[in-house]
This record gives sequence, C-alpha cells and structure tokens, in this order.
Amino acid sequence: MKAYTTEDGHVVVFRPDMNAKRMVDTATRLEIPPFPVERFVDAVEQVVKANLEYVPPFGTGAALYIRPVLFATGAVMGVKPATEYQFRIFVSPVGPYFKNGGSNSIVLKVSDYDRSAPHGTGHIKAGLNYAMSLYPIVKAHEEGFNENMYLDPQTRTKVEETGGANFFFVTKDNKVVTPKSPSILPSITRRSLMALAKDLGYETEEREVYLDELGDFAECGLCGTAAVISPVGALVYKGEEITINNFQIGELTQKLYDYLTGIQWGKVEDKYGWARLVK
Repeated sequence: MKAYTTEDGHVVVFRPDMNAKRMVDTATRLEIPPFPVERFVDAVEQVVKANLEYVPPFGTGAALYIRPVLFATGAVMGVKPATEYQFRIFVSPVGPYFKNGGSNSIVLKVSDYDRSAPHGTGHIKAGLNYAMSLYPIVKAHEEGFNENMYLDPQTRTKVEETGGANFFFVTKDNKVVTPKSPSILPSITRRSLMALAKDLGYETEEREVYLDELGDFAECGLCGTAAVISPVGALVYKGEEITINNFQIGELTQKLYDYLTGIQWGKVEDKYGWARLVK
C-alpha cells in the first residue's frame, strides 16, 4: 500500500484495512498466527506518522511505499511452522514503477515460465511467489520487455498476472474484464478499479481470459499498488506481437486512472472511504 500527500496537504493511506485482511488470509494459509487487523492498521498509521517527512509532496507523482512483513524468527530446523514471528513495516519514497510508466504504454512478453503452481500459493501475498518471478523478469528485461505475462500453470492457455500486478482488459463494447483464476493474487487495486468502473456506468466481468483472445480487446492494462495503472501497448508471444490500441492509453483506462488517483491524491470525492486520513 502507499501513503499520499493530498491536494489540500493532508496525508492518507489507501485501504490499509483491506491489506490487513489479505495478510490474515496469507498467514492462515502459511500456518502463521494472523496479525490482528486493528493492530495492523494502527501500526501502519504510526509508521507513516513517524515518517511524514518522507511522504513526497503533492504534484510529484511520487508516494510513500509501505511494506508490512510477517516472518518467522523461531529456531526451527525441520520443515514445520516456527514458534515465533515478527511483524515489521518498511517504508520508502517511490516514483513510477515503470520508467516509462504513467500514460506511456509498456510491452510485455508472454513468459515460458510459471509464476505459481496449480493448487499452490499463487493466491496469497507471499515472498515465495515473487521469488518465482525473479529469473524470468531479469531475462525479460535483457530482451527489452517491461514485464512478463504469466499463463495458468495447468493448461498454459489462460491469462493470469505479471510478477507484481494484475491485468484488466476492456472489450470493444466497453466492458471491463479481469482474469479469474484460483492462483491469482486478489489485488486490492484491481478490486477498487472494478468498483470504480461500475460507478462510472460500465459493465464489469471477472472470467477466464484466454491467450488466443488477446487481440480482440480494445484496451489492456496492469494494476497494482506499485504499477497503479499502466497501459499495455503490445504483447509478444513466441515472437509474434499483438498490438493494443496503437500503443496509446485507452479512453476508459484513462478514466479509471484519473478516478483512482483522484481519490488517492484527494482531487475527487472519496465516496467509498478508501483513503484513511493520517495527518
């Protein structure tokens, strides 16, 4: 999650309660005692208040990245749950996730590697999932791509996500579609975007998205805490390039970006109460 300086000079954190609940789900799956939601939110607020000088000013496009971590510290040699754990929060000012991000389209490679396994841990926010994507992303960068698109590990015919962001697509009749899979991380940004799309009057759908239909979409984007919303201009699969919207950010993608960041920066009404006031 991130903390933002709003247009009127306040500092807010975007949806810390949802991040807390997702950590509870992750801890439960990994046999770690869950950290209470209320204490999580309170800890985030305390850390942001202690680091207010590092929250970038409004208008810079930057924010304070907040990374809560829950990890084992107990002395256990065997393959079994630890007996002691620590909860910590790290923060750092950050700019755009992609160097050419924002409204500039990025180019992805459909990866030959898998990010997760069937019936595995792809649906939780665990470090091991990010470790799985390190080798493929280094190779993708060496080949000139911004990111990888991972397919479902069982059939390799359906779209899943990247190493650090979810996908959303816009059909030619302006329906917002997101991939459905048991091994995709439930992105808080993605869920927020789907709610905002409905609020703007657009139809939304979460369903399986097949690789062979990518050329049929009018728009494509990545969404996540780090990426925010990054339009995708092209996808390359086995040497063949699929171009999307002539490498331009789509009209609906732009609307969603403006609405989401408007809430985060305090430029539009936060009717959902997502931006939690810290200062």
